[in-house]
Amino acid sequence: MSSYRITLLAGDGIGPEISAVAVALLERVASQHGFSLSFDPQPVGGAAIDALGEPLPASSLEACRASDAVLLAAIGGPQYDALPRQLRPESGLLALRAGLGLFANLRPVKIVPALIDASSLKAEVISGVDLLVVRELTGGIYFGQPKGRVRTEDGEERGFNTMTYSSSEVDRIARVAFELAQQRRGQLCSVDKANVLDVSQLWRDRVNALASDYPGVELSHMYVDNAAMQLVRNPRQFDVLLTGNLFGDILSDEAAMLTGSIGMLPSASLGSGGPGLFEPVHGSAPDIAGQDKANPLAMVLSAAMLLRVGLKQEAAAAALEAAVDQVLNEGLRTGDLMAAGCTLVGCQAMGSALLKALG
Repeated sequence: MSSYRITLLAGDGIGPEISAVAVALLERVASQHGFSLSFDPQPVGGAAIDALGEPLPASSLEACRASDAVLLAAIGGPQYDALPRQLRPESGLLALRAGLGLFANLRPVKIVPALIDASSLKAEVISGVDLLVVRELTGGIYFGQPKGRVRTEDGEERGFNTMTYSSSEVDRIARVAFELAQQRRGQLCSVDKANVLDVSQLWRDRVNALASDYPGVELSHMYVDNAAMQLVRNPRQFDVLLTGNLFGDILSDEAAMLTGSIGMLPSASLGSGGPGLFEPVHGSAPDIAGQDKANPLAMVLSAAMLLRVGLKQEAAAAALEAAVDQVLNEGLRTGDLMAAGCTLVGCQAMGSALLKALG
């Protein structure tokens, strides 16, 4: 029997609640499909700050490196906003991505028919949407140097960040996107701002240079402002969207809302080797933490991505996704998805319904 070690980063806010649901489901589906999972809980984010005074303890990072996959729930909370930037929960997440070498972030956006009325867009606009955002994760303006704040000679304060990419950084994320497009519908749209930014001109040149290696993929380019508009105008035109770090951060959240709730979207962050990081797109939702109101479905779907992408357990991943579809078709909804004629349930009850659906 295959056995896998999973580092569990429950984090902050609703993180422990949705983690408990995901762990129960993973244990059930693993036993049903002939493999075993062991979970190694580690602190990260605000929980790590409270316990150890830093957002990513070295012990947590080492545990992640030693695992087969990492499952992260959510981090952050308003009580940490006044801390120096390097001590905030978000800095721990950036350090985790960098420490694991996770340069490719995959965010699938697929409309669930049972939830089509939950979207703020018309059904005829979003019906059939099935796209994948591939976001570069360890470069760009979030990591570029120099950056900071300085006082100028005339007494003004000036803040600055540097958007920078090397050709090798662009090449490796572009290859991920091309290969994924090959496995899907064969369409890749690279998003940049090449009409204004030198870094985007390099990005476009490198993507174009790689296109001949993937003759089965139809490559197009789109400026980021137009891409933002097209995501709400005609999202079905997209198959795989390739973006840099900043643009991908914004566009993937916009794309997430096509589904009606950011509480439905999973993600995977991958490197060239070692364990991947799997997490829901949503945040820690501190306003509902501990009230049994959280939607665990994005966490569950992230667990399914962990099974499929991280552990190559396709049948188990498909079973978990089928359980999600079943409970939604039965009309069960957490508050963020609630609609007329449906049944309102809490986080724990949703977890119980998913376990029942798994059998």
